[in-house]
Amino acid sequence: MNDSDKLLADKFIEFVNVVKRLRKECPWDIEQTHSSLRRCLLEETYEVLEAIDNNDMTELRKELGDLMLQVVFHGVMAEETNDFNLIQVIDQETAKLIYRHPHVFGDAVITNSDDVKTNWEKLKKHEGRNSVLDGIPKELPALFRAYRVQEKAAKVGFDWKDVKPVYDKILEEINELKYNIEHRESQDKIEDEFGDVLFSIVNYARFLKINPEDALRKTIEKFMSRFQKIEEYAKANNLELDHMTLEEMDEVWVKVKNSFKNSN
Repeated sequence: MNDSDKLLADKFIEFVNVVKRLRKECPWDIEQTHSSLRRCLLEETYEVLEAIDNNDMTELRKELGDLMLQVVFHGVMAEETNDFNLIQVIDQETAKLIYRHPHVFGDAVITNSDDVKTNWEKLKKHEGRNSVLDGIPKELPALFRAYRVQEKAAKVGFDWKDVKPVYDKILEEINELKYNIEHRESQDKIEDEFGDVLFSIVNYARFLKINPEDALRKTIEKFMSRFQKIEEYAKANNLELDHMTLEEMDEVWVKVKNSFKNSN
């Protein structure tokens, strides 16, 4: 072990010991459970993603530390109840990485990343999974979960041959939704049809190699930025948004939208 590796090991042990002490001496930390920390884990994960999206390496370093705290915290709590410990977590993940990379740690020959992913899925089948769809967390954001479900189904051949019927499917689902709305079907039925529309759009995004979650997030940010410009305009002109007509707001919206296009 070189000096850098030893320093890393020492720092990690120090970090774990800090968390263990907090569990013994801090009233808030003592009260926490795996369930109570779910929200914290989710928030820290999204803060890491935000730092990545902003290409902010300083913030990413900070947020990765916060996320690591969550991992260690859960590991320490599990050790307290004799369920498992951090050594087991690390050993299990290390063994899994070695097993799933036979082209690195074994004799398998793989030439590109697509082969890596295909082989990865084959190896996972031998790990006791009953379905190709196993392993997709239910807690994933719905758009991304739909994408992963479709992606996994496609790996075993359950997929359209080209993009045109995928687009046609969107139109078909929209027409079915429209029909149910016009015929005043139940709210549950309309919701079901609306879900089919969304699912078909996600599939179209997959064919276009677009992550629908990323695309929607960017559109949300774009909308928020433009709407805030409308607020700035209203404030600069001593106007209240709730006193402006929709036509007035729409006129400002178009100006803001055009200014964004021109700036790009």
